[in-house]
Amino acid sequence: MPWETIVKSPRDWAVAPNLRDYQQARRAFSWEDARRDLDGLPGGRGLNIAHEAVDRHASGPRANHLALRWLGKDGDTRDFTYRDLHALSNRFANVLHTLGVSKGDRVYVLAGRIPELYIAALGAWKLRAVFCPLFSAFGPEPIRARLAIGRAKLLLTTQSLYERKIKALRPALPFLEHILLAGDDHQPTSVPDTADYHRLMENAATSYAIQPTAPEDPALLHFTSGTTGTPKGAVHVHGAVIAHHITGKLALDFHPEDIFWCTADPGWVTGTSYGIIAPLTSAITSVIDEGDFDAERWYSILQSQKVTVWYSAPTAIRMLMKTGAAIARQYDLRSLRFLASVGEPLNPEAVVWSKEALGLPFHDNWWQTETGGIMIANFAAMDIRPGSMGRPLPGIDAAIVRRTDVGAVEEIREPGVQGELALRPGWPSMFRAYWDEPERYQKCFAGGFYLTGDLAKRDTDGYFWFIGRKDDVIKTSGHLIGPFEVESVLLEHQAVAESGVIGKPDPVAFEVVKAFVVLHEGYEPTEALQRELLGFARSRLGAAVAPKEIAFLAALPRTRSGKIMRRLLKARELGLPEGDISTLEAG
Repeated sequence: MPWETIVKSPRDWAVAPNLRDYQQARRAFSWEDARRDLDGLPGGRGLNIAHEAVDRHASGPRANHLALRWLGKDGDTRDFTYRDLHALSNRFANVLHTLGVSKGDRVYVLAGRIPELYIAALGAWKLRAVFCPLFSAFGPEPIRARLAIGRAKLLLTTQSLYERKIKALRPALPFLEHILLAGDDHQPTSVPDTADYHRLMENAATSYAIQPTAPEDPALLHFTSGTTGTPKGAVHVHGAVIAHHITGKLALDFHPEDIFWCTADPGWVTGTSYGIIAPLTSAITSVIDEGDFDAERWYSILQSQKVTVWYSAPTAIRMLMKTGAAIARQYDLRSLRFLASVGEPLNPEAVVWSKEALGLPFHDNWWQTETGGIMIANFAAMDIRPGSMGRPLPGIDAAIVRRTDVGAVEEIREPGVQGELALRPGWPSMFRAYWDEPERYQKCFAGGFYLTGDLAKRDTDGYFWFIGRKDDVIKTSGHLIGPFEVESVLLEHQAVAESGVIGKPDPVAFEVVKAFVVLHEGYEPTEALQRELLGFARSRLGAAVAPKEIAFLAALPRTRSGKIMRRLLKARELGLPEGDISTLEAG
């Protein structure tokens, strides 16, 4: 069904948005002006993420403003002002220096969302080391592979994670010189061949002078899974902070007194770019929740912490939908003024549901590990077309392109025609390399574009619409079908909680559409419901697009960042190798 546009007007604004006139903002924007929103290191010594995130605020009027409020899974709360983060990150930079870590060395963190992770990131950037966060639920082999690819010099983790996942790997990691143990579970001196983070921090000085930092100095190493082979390590530089800061201001609409909650773990790029850097450069307050998803806990946090800006993932939003709007209405969520979503496309139904259940629509946006920051967004002052990614950020030149038979790239200018989403390089947070894989990196570029691997289309008003990953698109009887469109329609049925769609080989049609669905509680996976869903989809999508087969699953395979792993659905359906499944959510 076509979803009605959610029209915005100044009456809807609790606070006047930072971006009010989209076309004017695009015309007036320059990355040079965006750079002037930041201070730079004193004396013209370059641009350092930690200085922009902490030090410049710690020496000014925001010094005692609450920077981070950490909510422990067992009920503990710890607060950190900008002055606190300044001193603690200085201590960690000094710890690293004392241990012989230097500029360009890789500092890894394997931990849950504990305060030490955030302090380590800031301290590593001050030292000009490369920060690499790993998701704490990884198994030993994914951890080993990532440590080996980046040749980690130091790893900060907890004692329990060390004992379960690192200890047995130690002989295979000769380059790993130091392991620091932090967290409440650590017993000092009890673990051989490790050091006590807390003791080292106690003995470290609280002053540290950041050395000259060039904007192109590497700062971040984030891994993203490939469909086959080893994970890719995307390298980002200190200059990326310009994009982090301005996209927080324009796409997430940060204002000085905001209380912001990004639910993403820093093991994923969202949790670093927008869980650490962007809110700190904007000198606002961030909420960090150590606990796992729980609908009532989340609503309680929104209420008790008076969160104003909330950034989450489509999977989490669909899980909230599954629990029902009645639970949401038990909480006072009037502090909320802006909701945003990222990770995979947000189904139109979720946008409409959030407006009805929470009083505000979620604003979808699009970006990748490789882009480092938000590229396309639904802005606070802009009408929302449910299901659309929105429009490109000021300073971002996005296009729909097709590859020609001779390997060239040509731009598709006609509205509504699908092709590959491409971006013209030049934004500061663009990745600079895949670690030690220059050929793999060069394959991402052609014809003056960065080729995203996502298929999309653009409408007459410049809104972009996601079709699917290039490898996910289904070719059936001469039609090209994006799985997201089919999945979104299935989600409209009252019985369906989640859906994933693949193309299944067919001798006549080349491929047929097959859907996998997870049902809401109270519904049974019967043949009658299967027929009902097939007819429901056919009535809305037409015979050419609707699924020919539907199978019921207890859960869809998805990454821990929330993306449905369609390639894994297809591999399991066809009995093919599963490829890299290191980021697969535990079932």
